[in-house]
Amino acid sequence: MRPFKRLKQRRKARAFKLLLTPVFERFKSDKQLESRGYRPLQMTFDDQLKALIFYHLEEFSSGSELLQALEQNDFAKECVAPPKGIKKSAFFEAINNRGLEQLSEVFGHLVKQAGKVLPAEYAHLGNLVSIDGSLIDAVLSMEWADYRSGSKKAKAHVGFDINRGIPRKIYLSDGKEGERPFVDKIIDKGETGVMDRGYQSHDHFDKWQAAEKFFVCRIRENTIKIVIRENAVNPDSIIFYDRIVMLGTKGVNQTEKELRLVGYRVDGKDYWIATNRYDLTAEQVAEVYKLRWNIETFFGWWKRHLKVYHLIARSKYGLMVQLLGGLITYLLLAIYCREQHNEPVSITRVRELRNQIANEAAEELEQKRMRTQQKSHKNKLLKKKRRHAKT
Repeated sequence: MRPFKRLKQRRKARAFKLLLTPVFERFKSDKQLESRGYRPLQMTFDDQLKALIFYHLEEFSSGSELLQALEQNDFAKECVAPPKGIKKSAFFEAINNRGLEQLSEVFGHLVKQAGKVLPAEYAHLGNLVSIDGSLIDAVLSMEWADYRSGSKKAKAHVGFDINRGIPRKIYLSDGKEGERPFVDKIIDKGETGVMDRGYQSHDHFDKWQAAEKFFVCRIRENTIKIVIRENAVNPDSIIFYDRIVMLGTKGVNQTEKELRLVGYRVDGKDYWIATNRYDLTAEQVAEVYKLRWNIETFFGWWKRHLKVYHLIARSKYGLMVQLLGGLITYLLLAIYCREQHNEPVSITRVRELRNQIANEAAEELEQKRMRTQQKSHKNKLLKKKRRHAKT
């Protein structure tokens, strides 16, 4: 990434520049965005990235609202928009056709940066990655986003680093796409995928074990269980079941490899958790599954406060650009809140940042107005002095 140019030396850009520092001052990309024709780009990748971050940071609900701000908002015109502005057609053409490779690279860089800055809260439980899919309401013109008759939805498949509270991988599909195949893409060897009942698959359980990937997955209560051996259970614990089993019906869908099954009860509700984590206590297995909820909290916060699912793109390419822009914004906020306040991301700190950006912009405008007045007054005095000199 090239360093800030217009933002440099600008007092009103202090907060915004500080937010973007992990990208613009700590990262250099080898993938340059180039024009596909003979005319130069109206919007460089840096401009595109800043626009996407500004869109999510300010909670805009449409691309038109963002474009209006880039044209009329003094801060956005000076520090976000391209130097010569951007036309509506050029903006949407860029979002739907350019920048995906570069955004993916920035996202990967920020995941690593956040890993260095954010503490591993549950390190004693291993590298935990919660996996879930989130449906995105689409419009009927988005033919690629099949869901059901008369309804269009896309689905984001996200891997969430539970230890650091950040998204680390994302894939996009139509709404009907199954979720289990994405586990192999999201989980690396030695990591533990934490999943809900929708990911239960005895065939996949065997494949993950063969690939030396761990899992903690809730299963349906009526799943057939063939007990191989039992583990001791503390009668005073929430755990009522801890056994090594084979799951499913022999000759139909039974697992080929044995695994561990933990049952626990909370508020009168039973949970059945299949896992190949034999190093954890049964209580820790229950704790790990409970932490799966963190990805749901993330999805809710991401949608509510960054307006990620307010579409500014209709193509699959463009929607992925928008989603990566939202993830990048979240990661930048996570790094900013930790480095500046030693806190996790919160809407309180985000609002504080927005206000700081607005206040700095207003301060700069006032200083600019005063400089203009002083210059005008100085010119008047100079003209008056010249007239007197002539007489």
